[in-house]
Amino acid sequence: MSQMWAVFMKDIRSEFRTRYAISSFALFVMTAVTMIAIASGGETMSPGLTSGILWVIMFFGSMTGLSKSFVSEEERGTSLLLKITVTAGSEYLGKLLFNIVLSLSLNSLAVLLFFIFAESVSIADSSLFVMNHLMSCLGFAAATTIISAVIARASAKGALFPALSFPVLLPLIIIGIETTEMALTGVNAGSAYDNLGMITAYCGVMITVSYFLFEIIRED
Repeated sequence: MSQMWAVFMKDIRSEFRTRYAISSFALFVMTAVTMIAIASGGETMSPGLTSGILWVIMFFGSMTGLSKSFVSEEERGTSLLLKITVTAGSEYLGKLLFNIVLSLSLNSLAVLLFFIFAESVSIADSSLFVMNHLMSCLGFAAATTIISAVIARASAKGALFPALSFPVLLPLIIIGIETTEMALTGVNAGSAYDNLGMITAYCGVMITVSYFLFEIIRED
C-alpha cells in the first residue's frame, strides 16, 4: 500500500508541475462544448442525441488526458527506477488510482460545462446519472491505464492509444450511452440498473485482468 501511494503521489505532483493532462483536456472540452453550443443554436436536443454527444466528449477528452500514465515514464527515462523501487502490482495500482482521480475530475468538468452550455437539457433521474457517470469514469481509467502500459514503448503512441482504446472501451460506451439516455428520460429504470451491473462487471474484469497481465507487460 505504501508503494502504491508513493506512485500515486508522484504522478499527482508531476501532473501539477506540467499540467499536461489538465490543460489538454480542458482545452478540448471548452472547444467541443462551445462548438456544440454554437451549432445547436439553443435548440432542444433529444435525450439520445444529448447522451451520444456527451459520450463523444468524454471519450475523446479521455484520449487526450489519460494517455500519459506510463508513456511519461518512458519519455522521462524513469521507468527503470520504478521497476527497481516498487513491485509491478504497486506500480499498476498507483497508476490506476491516479487515472481514476484524473478521469473523475476531468469528465465531471466536461459534464458540468456541457450542461451549463446546453441549458435545454434536463436530467430526470439524477441518482442514476451520477452512478452511471462514476462507474463510467472508473471504466475509462481501468481500460486506459493498461493500454497506456502496452503502448509506452511504441513509436506512434499518439495514434495507437485511441486505436487500441476504442475497441476495448466499446462495450462500456454502448451501455453507458444507453444508460445516460435512460437517466435523462427517466424511463426503463429497471433496465438502467441492470446496465449499471454490467458496467460494474466490466470494471471488475478489466482491473483484475490488467493487474495480473501488467507484470508481463512491464518485463517485456
